[in-house]
Amino acid sequence: MKHSVYLIFITVFTVVLAARAKNPVKIVTIGGGGVAVSVNNQMSYQQMVDQMIDYWQRQLSKVLLHKPDLILLTEACDRPSGLTTAEQFEYYKVRKDQVKDYLASVAKDNHCYIAFGTKREENGSWWNSCILLDRRGKVAGIYNKNFPTIQEMNEIMPSDEAELLLCDFGTVACAVCFDLNFDELRERYAQQKPDIILFPSMYHGGLEQSKWAYSCQAYFVCAYGFLNAPSEIRNPLGEMVASSTNYYNYAVATVNLDRKLVHLDNNWEKLTALKRKYGDLVSISDPGRIGAVMITSEHDSISADRMIDEFDIQLLDDYFNQSRAVREQKLIKAPVKDAIDEYRKHNK
Repeated sequence: MKHSVYLIFITVFTVVLAARAKNPVKIVTIGGGGVAVSVNNQMSYQQMVDQMIDYWQRQLSKVLLHKPDLILLTEACDRPSGLTTAEQFEYYKVRKDQVKDYLASVAKDNHCYIAFGTKREENGSWWNSCILLDRRGKVAGIYNKNFPTIQEMNEIMPSDEAELLLCDFGTVACAVCFDLNFDELRERYAQQKPDIILFPSMYHGGLEQSKWAYSCQAYFVCAYGFLNAPSEIRNPLGEMVASSTNYYNYAVATVNLDRKLVHLDNNWEKLTALKRKYGDLVSISDPGRIGAVMITSEHDSISADRMIDEFDIQLLDDYFNQSRAVREQKLIKAPVKDAIDEYRKHNK
């Protein structure tokens, strides 16, 4: 029952957002190594907490100048490196919600969402989580890592929940580190169609990032916890649109969430007609080589969905599903035209 209500709410929420047309969101991701303590450190755990907060004050001061809507921090961003496992848990006893409360104050003062990775305790169990704070500094949602490493599961619980988190600009999904290796989670999100996937991690993921972005047709944001590889933002075609560099450990991009993916087959002339009518108020992005393009509405009142309906353009998923249906009919010797007509009759 709870899941059914959630799905209905998500559907209504998505319809309301779709009516808004152009939907720009400014995203920041901050990567890097954070705070390290030496093996023979003499700091108290409270001093470590204070040092973590000071570190994030300095990092956030750089990116808040951009007035972002959403900031993503790394996995375990509120814990110094260099501690043994036993020391980490002693640190958590002192840390409690201090770093979270600081980040909540930043979110509230700057009217932005902040998502960050943390290890936390709830009901006697420990979780590797991504917490999303809203523009008021309140918790908008929490994702618990579904696929911890085997070693991690000596200390924390795996979760089996992966619902979308709601923001005022759209829906957000989360994955943490090792999660990115598991098709089960990716396919679950692909069915839910998030607008943005947040990936705080100590593992970069490489080509998996583009795979997830394209498979889920979502913007993909990575905050990587080291400086030996970049933190990046990718579009739903899997293309990188912003990246940290050897000079800056953060990336900034404004993305338009009012977008849809379509296949070129059967749509060539329709796409030309769409561009002819709307000109600069629509963009059609072609990454090449994959046969799919992204339609993005730059119109203040006409959404990408309405544009697509106006020109009877077939969506990417619909085309693939139609191909599956026609194949099934062809296997039982039905004519292709009859199979197409049958599919359209049941999928108007």
